[in-house]
Amino acid sequence: MVEDQTGSRRLLITSLAALGVVFGDIGTSPLYAFRETFTVGNLEVTDQNVLGILSLIFWSLVVVVSIKYLVFVMRADNHGEGGVLALTALAVRPGRARLRLPARVLLTLGIVGAAFLYGDGVITPAISVLSAVEGLSLATPALEPLVVPISVAVIVALFSIQKRGTGQVGAVFGPVMLLWFGVMAVLGIGQLLADPSVIAAVDPSHAIRFVTSQPRAAFVSLGAVVLVVTGCEALYADMGHFGRRPIRLAWFVLAFPALVLNYFGQGALLVSRPETIDNTFYEMAPSWALFPLILLATAAAVIASQALISGAFSLTRQASHLGFLPRVRIAHTSTRELGQVYIGSVNYALMTACVVTVIAFGSSGSLAAAYGIAVTTTMLITTLLLYSVMRLRWRWNRWVAAALTSVFLAIDVAFFSANLLKITDGGWLPIAIGAAVTASMLSWFVGRRRLVARMGRGNLPIERFIGSIALHPQKRVEGTGVYLFPEPGVTPPALLANLRNNGVLHETIVLVSVQTATSPRVHRAARATVHPLGEGFFQVVLKFGYMERVDVPEALAGIGVADFGFDPTDAVYILGKETVVVPGSWRRLHLRLFALMHRNAVDAARYFKLPPEDVLEVGVQVEL
Repeated sequence: MVEDQTGSRRLLITSLAALGVVFGDIGTSPLYAFRETFTVGNLEVTDQNVLGILSLIFWSLVVVVSIKYLVFVMRADNHGEGGVLALTALAVRPGRARLRLPARVLLTLGIVGAAFLYGDGVITPAISVLSAVEGLSLATPALEPLVVPISVAVIVALFSIQKRGTGQVGAVFGPVMLLWFGVMAVLGIGQLLADPSVIAAVDPSHAIRFVTSQPRAAFVSLGAVVLVVTGCEALYADMGHFGRRPIRLAWFVLAFPALVLNYFGQGALLVSRPETIDNTFYEMAPSWALFPLILLATAAAVIASQALISGAFSLTRQASHLGFLPRVRIAHTSTRELGQVYIGSVNYALMTACVVTVIAFGSSGSLAAAYGIAVTTTMLITTLLLYSVMRLRWRWNRWVAAALTSVFLAIDVAFFSANLLKITDGGWLPIAIGAAVTASMLSWFVGRRRLVARMGRGNLPIERFIGSIALHPQKRVEGTGVYLFPEPGVTPPALLANLRNNGVLHETIVLVSVQTATSPRVHRAARATVHPLGEGFFQVVLKFGYMERVDVPEALAGIGVADFGFDPTDAVYILGKETVVVPGSWRRLHLRLFALMHRNAVDAARYFKLPPEDVLEVGVQVEL
């Protein structure tokens, strides 16, 4: 009984934490989503249109969030981790030297989906903070000119504290969002008590009637209806922090009911007072509660932004470890939570992009046009990847998988198509961001593979090298020489260059190949594989999960294999430093982009946590 109580208490605490981090984005959508469904297509405010829009919103929350993501997508966890890159790792069979065409397509889809999440990371803080601060103009019209400056100040402050880590402020996230969802529910209930007729919108016939009677208006409105399900991908990506059960509990017990009550409350208000269409959310509150509500909404918007920013950090780390982006400098901000990381370059790039976006668009209404493209593109890609997981991992019948996927695809395609109408009104922004990040990821992935292949030409097998050493002994010096090279079984070029130029070898030579597993973490017992090669040579293969911090000296010191005694204080790390040269025409632009990224990547010594005073770099020029 005591264990059951302890487990239940832990579940509630974890669910509260999940409420604060996972549902911040989707929880702030009521600030602007319902209003935009009418304003985006100049939809007339009538009782039937209100019921039709509410029905679309309700069933979008049910089918997309509750069924698609909470029931099915979250089943696709990669050792407990979620997100589009984790889903891609599941969808593509690992361990193949060359990817078949379908796998290449899936891999490209995963890269595109991840790239558009960066666009979401730019737009979410901007639109969330703007929509919250815009309540000031309703309270006092004289404050309207200050909306953009205040929004910029809030965003700059938010990004400035990122280096402290979410752990220091995460403790207040859950209670604040609990209060936020509670207030939203109360506001909605107050309006529903005055006019409960809109509850009829739970009947899907209202959505069907709205779509069939006004197909063009309904299609345009879908571009705004999708805003009520923003945050689904963040929900999936954060699964590794909390697990499926707490997230599902927080959604079905609190978040989902509160959102439905609030949206229906806004609908009830609009039926009785159509003139409130400009800001239905804040109009639900009594005048005395307006300023406290603005403060609470701003806090909720900051939390919603925090979830996407943290997600961008995690996504960058995963992409770097999986070979889609160059090495980046990663700071771990928590001693207890491995997933809490800070990446300065990503942080300041997002901050700059968010500030420019707020100034350029000026209002949440203008920015709403840009929001849907990023969300719907990633949702569509997730559905396509999910089908592959259903077939390859879950071994589902082809027709069952196709039937379920078709339902999800029909919704995703409808949302995506509706948002294509908004490209000229701002939808170009996430497309531009997504295209730039996709080009960078694909260029790095292709360029890195070509670099490894180019360096592998004429490689000398390590057995032949050691055999020549046995026949022609070289001068050996005390200590351990550690050579890092990605291909095990191959003589590192830096080793050959060092012997050729200096004419000596260390007494013990450790050849280290660092590999990234398709799983988020690798158990310490399976971290290292050691092969004694003779003549004082050892081949070591270190495996790290794509969510783990790579620390080569620590991993080597932890190896407990007979005859392999590694002393970090007696080791010199010898690295090859490649300078990439890309001759030829500008048609090889992707390789030139790779060369630029390669020059600016974090150096290997820092990435692998090597002590700077014990690192020797041997330069080599490689022509692609």
